[in-house]
Amino acid sequence: MLRHPAVTPVGRAPRPKSRGSYNCGHCGLPKRGHSCPTPEAPVPPRSSHRPRRALSFDDECDGEADALELVPVADQQIREEEEEEEVEEEEEVGWGGEWALPTTCMVEVLRRLSPRELTRAAAVCRGWRDCVRRVWRSAEELRICVSPRSEIGSVLRKCQGLTRLRLRMESDVDATLLACVAFSIPNLETFELNIAENAVNRITGDELGRFVADKQFLSSLKIEDCTNIGFLNLTSSSLSTLWLSNLHSISKVAFKCPNLREISLDFARQENDTTDLATMMEYLGRTCPRLKNIHIASIHLSNEVVLALTSANLRNLRMVSLVLGSRITDAAVTAIVSTYTNLELLDLSGSSITDSGIRMICNVFPKTLCRLLLALCQNITSSGIQFAAAKLPLLQLIDCGMSICRVNNQYQYKSCQPMGPKGEVAEKFARFQKLIIKHANLRKLSLWGCSGLDSLYLNCPELNELNVNSCTNLHPERFLLQCPNLKNVHASGCQEMIIGAIRNQVSNEFVATGNHLPSKRLADGSKRVPVPRFVQQFFCCFQQLSEEDKQKRKRLPHCVVHHD
Repeated sequence: MLRHPAVTPVGRAPRPKSRGSYNCGHCGLPKRGHSCPTPEAPVPPRSSHRPRRALSFDDECDGEADALELVPVADQQIREEEEEEEVEEEEEVGWGGEWALPTTCMVEVLRRLSPRELTRAAAVCRGWRDCVRRVWRSAEELRICVSPRSEIGSVLRKCQGLTRLRLRMESDVDATLLACVAFSIPNLETFELNIAENAVNRITGDELGRFVADKQFLSSLKIEDCTNIGFLNLTSSSLSTLWLSNLHSISKVAFKCPNLREISLDFARQENDTTDLATMMEYLGRTCPRLKNIHIASIHLSNEVVLALTSANLRNLRMVSLVLGSRITDAAVTAIVSTYTNLELLDLSGSSITDSGIRMICNVFPKTLCRLLLALCQNITSSGIQFAAAKLPLLQLIDCGMSICRVNNQYQYKSCQPMGPKGEVAEKFARFQKLIIKHANLRKLSLWGCSGLDSLYLNCPELNELNVNSCTNLHPERFLLQCPNLKNVHASGCQEMIIGAIRNQVSNEFVATGNHLPSKRLADGSKRVPVPRFVQQFFCCFQQLSEEDKQKRKRLPHCVVHHD
């Protein structure tokens, strides 16, 4: 059997062979010429007061992220005894013997472990410890969860080549964390900071501005819970992506990021927010001319803010997302479609646009728009959604959740017919709506919370995900799916009968197998009826096909129905 020779880690001189103990570990007698009378006696366990082996390494296990706990390190004498025991164990295990692996292979194995597991692996022996050091030094991306009793600084100092860092903090955060990251990772390119629910982000605008200015290679910055940032003063020539959430009352905005291409500002849902969004949009247009994607979420969005955005010189915009602006109407849609003609994504969720605004969108973006999100827009109807699906052939995503729903035990519908005698229009308001979509490229459709729908007919061969959560009034006899590539259907909160209808329609019961009576369902899916004779000829031809062709026709993707 060909054995791998023992490999010495790079950057370390060969360690001379160390002699072990001259006495037997079981009975204490000299080993030479000695036969232990109790060879099977178990080794007595270590006393509980001695520290774990991981603590024998000063800089390897003094503080690990991913919810590791810190234990005080013992004195130098105990650490030396631990190292002597490791030498003996190495000789017993045979680091260069039968089960030895090349260092490169061992590093590749250890590279797939989490920070907690790497710490435990470093406590096995010195050879593993050196391999773990190589893993830390060669790491380019680190994603860890930091508990309140962990010290992130000791972990970051090990990763000399780190460029991408993602932290989830379970304790309060202040400028000390930014200083530690800036000092430990000089070549940082991507930094993402997530805050747990019970933690508070105390970073201010001045501290964040100094951090961005010091990191010359920083290209992506994402920070959650920016409640204490009173003003934004960011200057960077390399920053291209900026995400800040839970902002509140920004008094001053000063962006000097000429290469910024994506910005996301999520404001807190508070009425006392004093941020001047219109001035912010104008400043973005002057200082960030290369913006392509913009996302603003605020309850204070209005037509004036949209007009300020369209007046800025941002001709390269491809994604516009203005969410939760209940004061955004069709006038804002007119400004958007007259300024930006190459949009690929438009998100006006939570606005007050109507079907007229949807028609304007369809007339301007028939060749570019791929994703349309109109959730929480309660002034649109199923007719507007059907018009968008018919006029936008490149659409891959439609989200109109909670757009057709109940309001005060009535349905909020619009009627294009004039007022008739005896309250005919009022009678039309009380009716359910039906939605019919036939689209060749649509892949995702979200109708969550549309309790005003009772009929749904879909003919979308590329659709792979459908969301009908809380569509409580869908009728199984008026529900039809013709989507052969459907993989996931979310139906939480729906009636049991509609869930059963979904399962029946996404199963393989429509595939012709064996000799059976040809039949089909009615258009409403209520029952099966015999098919005409000319259709029966098709089944006869199918039975004459080869077994391979039959398997191809039977092969359908597996669809999962998610429900309560």
